[in-house]
Amino acid sequence: MRVDVIANVDDIRSEDFIQKSAVVIDVLRATSTMITALAKGACGLLPVETVPEAQSKRSEHTFVGGERYYKKIPGFQAGNSPHEYMTGEIMGKLVVMTTSNGTRGLLKSQRASRLLAASFINGTACASALTAFERDVILLCAGCKNEFSLEDGLCAGMIIDAMESKFNRTLRLNDLGLAMKLAYQQCSHKLYETIMEGSSAKQLVKLGFAHDVEYCTGLDTVPVVPIAKSELILTPLY
Repeated sequence: MRVDVIANVDDIRSEDFIQKSAVVIDVLRATSTMITALAKGACGLLPVETVPEAQSKRSEHTFVGGERYYKKIPGFQAGNSPHEYMTGEIMGKLVVMTTSNGTRGLLKSQRASRLLAASFINGTACASALTAFERDVILLCAGCKNEFSLEDGLCAGMIIDAMESKFNRTLRLNDLGLAMKLAYQQCSHKLYETIMEGSSAKQLVKLGFAHDVEYCTGLDTVPVVPIAKSELILTPLY
């Protein structure tokens, strides 16, 4: 099985996903928030690209959230903090979300055979699913402002490490995949401290979201695996 780690959304074409399993990783914070919303009772999650598209889907059956430049979009019910989705308001509703990078990554990856969303909080569960699918894998780091993000790469490393060590899968890795596996193995015992050195974490702390960084770097705390079904709606695999 081959696993390629891609540094950011703009480094890959949509046709490259055909016949492969794909995982979009946006640790801080989109995929962490999606996982949390489904764990807290949302019936599904629909990623959309633009603010007007999200606004057009507002109804009594939806919960609309999203951000631009780390900040909640005016008029939306929530931003991109997972803590804003730990509410009874989302129970049984379709969460409609647009973010700067994570939702764009999902939209670009939709030609994949199977499409998942991952973060540290569900990393081992994602590794288990990918192993069972038995297809080549693309781990797409959403990044930030068209650049690589440390936390996304380390999460890809965690998934690779779990596929190899916990599920005994022999993998062929691209160079970034190998680098991120080794990096994760070196810093797994001080993951939070390492990620706090990254630019995304520093910006979130500056904006008052330090609690989000701590939550999003917890290992295997929410073992829900979002998988895209019809119309790109994410629902729990298990």
